[in-house]
Amino acid sequence: MRRLLTSVLLLSFLASSIGSAGARSTIASATTITQTRPEASKHKFPIRTITAGVNLDSTGDLKTIESAIEFLQHARKKFEDEGYEIQTVRIATQPFSQYLNGKSRVEAIADLKKIDEALSARNVILSIGPVITADRRDPDFASWAVQLVKETKNISFSVTVASERGVHNQTALTAAETIVALSKAIPGGEANFRFTAAANCPPGPFFPVAYHRGPVGFSIGLETPRLLQQAFEQAKDIKDAQEKLFDLMESELKPIEKLAESIERAENREYFGIDTSPAPSKDASIGAAIEALTKLPFGSSSTLAACAAITEVLKALRIKICGYSGLMLPVLEDPVLATRAAEGRYTVRELLLYSSVCGTGLDVVPLAGDTSVNELAALIRDVAALSSKLRKPLSARLFLIPGKKAGDRAEFSNPFLTSSVVMKLE
Repeated sequence: MRRLLTSVLLLSFLASSIGSAGARSTIASATTITQTRPEASKHKFPIRTITAGVNLDSTGDLKTIESAIEFLQHARKKFEDEGYEIQTVRIATQPFSQYLNGKSRVEAIADLKKIDEALSARNVILSIGPVITADRRDPDFASWAVQLVKETKNISFSVTVASERGVHNQTALTAAETIVALSKAIPGGEANFRFTAAANCPPGPFFPVAYHRGPVGFSIGLETPRLLQQAFEQAKDIKDAQEKLFDLMESELKPIEKLAESIERAENREYFGIDTSPAPSKDASIGAAIEALTKLPFGSSSTLAACAAITEVLKALRIKICGYSGLMLPVLEDPVLATRAAEGRYTVRELLLYSSVCGTGLDVVPLAGDTSVNELAALIRDVAALSSKLRKPLSARLFLIPGKKAGDRAEFSNPFLTSSVVMKLE
């Protein structure tokens, strides 16, 4: 880890040139995705989520959940009336332990099942936030997590592995045990889609790390890789690319902010801001956008500098921002990232290195099904150490694929996940 941090601190300050004429043939011969915009929307990108932040009185507080669902319906209609595609609506609560009110976690599952039924009926998803916030080993947590995932459909959750108190070494071990247990709970290891280890993460709209703090309100998350690709395709150099991206993002996001502020006034719910992270999907690749900037396959020597340049713009926008507001690199949610991983163009360690200058950490990374608890705990502690050292939010959502080893093909039934290969841990 010391060697990694040394590399991070050096590379974070490097100014690299992006691409070259000679490199264009390399990317031209690689598999690249041309991103197209659905004709149904009059805007260049969809809104990934409107997330309502609420404070539950108890695990049985269905009244607050129903109120939030009603608000989300109103907010969705306001945005749709202006021509925006809304992909999901979500609810995030304060940390779970704050509304247990003396109940055990096991007892609370009955209440969560009722909430889940209400959510499923209205196509809303929920994050109950970090379930463990102190640094402690919890030998019962993994079995509870398995029960929660098996008995609900729409609930996500996390544990805190780094905070202002530093790295939570014992909770990292608990998180690792949970990842192993969840990998066996549902075919394909897909239960880990709803769980993450969170390091210094603020409130925000993106799951599964999302949680709420403060008065009731809402935040916005976006799917904007197409905007990045549009800005980069005609850029002369990295400075020109940043200027084009800044201008384009501001012109596209300010109307969203204005509409959100009108909803804030009408609904008496505070507007927390936009998480400017360009969340990718199977038809909107952040990997393709980065390659449009570097003119090289993702994972090449210019990738780190590209990630840093993009994140600098995302954090400089003159709008109210919240959450990560950095670059997301979810391997299994992005077809270009998945393809480059299958080609062996980058490693898990390089993903962590990119996180030093961008966004979420290690997200939906496919690993061998027999990866041990100790190996996972060590990797999670690396994420937590990097987060603490650089004072930035990171998380680790790791996918152990049962019966698969490094290099094996990984296929998924989840429509949000794309095929790739199992990555080497080292």
